[in-house]
Amino acid sequence: MPDILPKPEVIITHESDLDGLLSGMLLQTLAFKLFSTEVPLQAYHNHNWRQRGLPERSAWVADMAFEHRLDKPNWVIIDHHITETQPRLAKLVHDPAKSASLLCYELCNAQGIKSPELDELVILSNIADLFLETDPLFQRASDYASLVKTYQFWNLHKIIDGRAERLLNHPLLEVMEVKRRLENPLGLEWSKRHVQEISPAVGVVTIVIGNTNAIINSMLEEGSTPYPVLVTLFRKSNGMVLASFRSRRGEALSIAERFQGGGHPNACGASLPRSIQGIEEAIAYMRRILNPATVPDIASNQSFNGLESAFAKILPNS
Repeated sequence: MPDILPKPEVIITHESDLDGLLSGMLLQTLAFKLFSTEVPLQAYHNHNWRQRGLPERSAWVADMAFEHRLDKPNWVIIDHHITETQPRLAKLVHDPAKSASLLCYELCNAQGIKSPELDELVILSNIADLFLETDPLFQRASDYASLVKTYQFWNLHKIIDGRAERLLNHPLLEVMEVKRRLENPLGLEWSKRHVQEISPAVGVVTIVIGNTNAIINSMLEEGSTPYPVLVTLFRKSNGMVLASFRSRRGEALSIAERFQGGGHPNACGASLPRSIQGIEEAIAYMRRILNPATVPDIASNQSFNGLESAFAKILPNS
């Protein structure tokens, strides 16, 4: 753990989940404690983050995989994604066995920032993000994670005024509980019947109702499809299509990386190019990427053989 943290110009976190939201708010609290100033928070999906320039002379980055371009003086990266890059200039706080929010909270604890509310929230975030499904709190943790998926990062951030403690026992959790209890069984049975093949290893699942993560996890656990990787597609209000990949044995990450995405071995995502504006268009695009065209075997092509036979009848033997 770094002994001295540089004052950041900006705090950057992952936009798509509870771990990123909680990490960003914790780091803002830590920055205010250390430097008595409000440091702006920015959030990105993986694709947009990789397209973003890095002009700041100092920054704290949470829940984004450490890569070579982040190895800059006065940059601090707090993350748990697998990385092969070793820091030379940046400060890296890294542990694959802990969520980013837990790592951020440990930094906060070192500066006396701690409360029972934050303790509980960080435990729930850790369980949800690492998908510790055998933990007795897993169902409750999943409801908290669903808040971000349902209401989106910045909407939820505004509702709680950027104060993490206000997320604990929030009234909207009742909505998540009802949705889980009523919608998930219905959505699971419908989605099982609506899977399209992207490639022999990847199937795209249509979700019309219910918690996407819960439904996909149930399908993978039950072996409802022949595909080791299942993907769901979501079209944002700005037209961008997001792809979420899930697996049981680590196959998802290599698929997400084919689309410039990233995340965990079994839970990751990618933003498709802005030129892709619809779900059907996204499916066609993914099929092209995962099934590269092969040169046809002319000798075995029936149409060619038919033409060859026809010419043989009208042309003299050479």
